[in-house]
Amino acid sequence: MLYSMDDDSTSQRIHVPKTSEIVADKIRAQIIRGELNEGDSLPPEGQLMDSLGISRPTLREAFRILEAEGLISVVRGSRTGAKVHKPSVELVSRYAGYVLESQGTTIADLYQARLAIEPSVVRWLATDKGAGATVRLRNLLADMERMLDEDRHDDFIDHVEHFHQTLVASTGLKTLTFMSRMLLNLAGKHQSGYQKRHPRTREFRLKAHRAGLRSYQKVVDLIEAGRVEDAVAHWRLHLHNANATWTSDGEGQRVVESLGS
Repeated sequence: MLYSMDDDSTSQRIHVPKTSEIVADKIRAQIIRGELNEGDSLPPEGQLMDSLGISRPTLREAFRILEAEGLISVVRGSRTGAKVHKPSVELVSRYAGYVLESQGTTIADLYQARLAIEPSVVRWLATDKGAGATVRLRNLLADMERMLDEDRHDDFIDHVEHFHQTLVASTGLKTLTFMSRMLLNLAGKHQSGYQKRHPRTREFRLKAHRAGLRSYQKVVDLIEAGRVEDAVAHWRLHLHNANATWTSDGEGQRVVESLGS
């Protein structure tokens, strides 16, 4: 460990990266830059050790770093190299869940965050009358309608989250889409638990899902018509009503669960 002295003669510790950290940095950069893709295999350990001039313990420590970050998976005893994984929203959501749960963040707080994002997205889209970005939404809604016709309610619920994701992704704004997907991922876990704690009849589910589908179709209609304020008002009301449902019966006071029920 090296030390430097500043003008006040106060020692400051300088961190010198270990060889394993440097190797992990190198592989991580290749994954993030797209030089290594999802599902690719890293070269076998012996080949990496020779090409990088490092020992087996150093390489395995680098692997442990990357495995902890979810960027590779190592099958112990396998003759092939470690499998590469691209950074995922799910991994970030899991860690975000840890942080939010440790802070005592409530479910109501989580849904308020969604309410802060999606009406602005609708305003953005409606201002340009969708600018052709609603085609995917229309196709998705057609699929969701078929699911209800075929009594596939669990599939429909899964696609509700997909509709919200697609709505935000239609802006083409990657940062906003990433934030929204993280929130929706966490909300989806709560909704799954909610439905187990509060089972509903088939008739109730069908009525609620049909109403939800009509609401999704209406917001797309309003976006394509360029009726900006009507689209925003409709979607804000939709989210308020949805939030009221998901936070009812004391659910809103529950703390975000990151480790499972």
